[in-house]
Amino acid sequence: MDINSDLGESFGAWRMGDDAAMLDIVTSANVACGFHAGDPAGILQTLKHAAARNVAVGAHVAYPDLVGFGRRNMDPSSAELVGDVIYQIGALQGLARAAGTQVRYVKPHGALYNTIAHDARQAGDVITAIQAIDPSLTLLALAGAPLIQWARERSLRVVAEAFADRAYNDDGSLVSRRLPGAVLHDPDQIAERMLRLVETGELVSITGRRIQLQADSICVHGDSPGAVDMARRIRARLQQAGVALQPFVSMA
Repeated sequence: MDINSDLGESFGAWRMGDDAAMLDIVTSANVACGFHAGDPAGILQTLKHAAARNVAVGAHVAYPDLVGFGRRNMDPSSAELVGDVIYQIGALQGLARAAGTQVRYVKPHGALYNTIAHDARQAGDVITAIQAIDPSLTLLALAGAPLIQWARERSLRVVAEAFADRAYNDDGSLVSRRLPGAVLHDPDQIAERMLRLVETGELVSITGRRIQLQADSICVHGDSPGAVDMARRIRARLQQAGVALQPFVSMA
């Protein structure tokens, strides 16, 4: 199993999360590309820390929305979206090269992530952009989303992920952050929840219903309160149960 987190999201004097601590725990790092968060110097530092710890690096691409942290819905044209995604991946590739590592995958952020999970047009644009700049990249996507099949139909490798710190609806979608209970906070309960997912492929939805999710990666949001402790508890619980941890890009 892989554990990933959204990192590189600080911006100037505005500090977001604890990248150095999180990189001692996770196996994959989704690094911001400057559109929803992150400045070049901070991104470069995060990439250097990732390289030193042999943590796999992915491009955390987003809508151009610094003010809304990439969480506001947008409807760019296909030309705009393809260009934006290529631009972000290319920028991160350059910084990664300077840091002694490389971009191995792409994970869209926030509103873009949620939109392309079900929107065929924008999903197709993101797939087009990835294949245009580097078809060897893997797409990290929401478990159970139509996006997974769309990407596979176009011969793009895709890996499904589950969210440790988010509640799920009965249909396997994420509960909106606007609703109570959407974000989970108890590290021990979350760790047990993720172990159950790994062992059984099941999660309990916000209504108490058991739902099936196939996932090869677990995400802990770097900006969540107590994110480092949460990730540390998940890692410890999985290892205690004998679960091997490695970057999903290294899995066959």
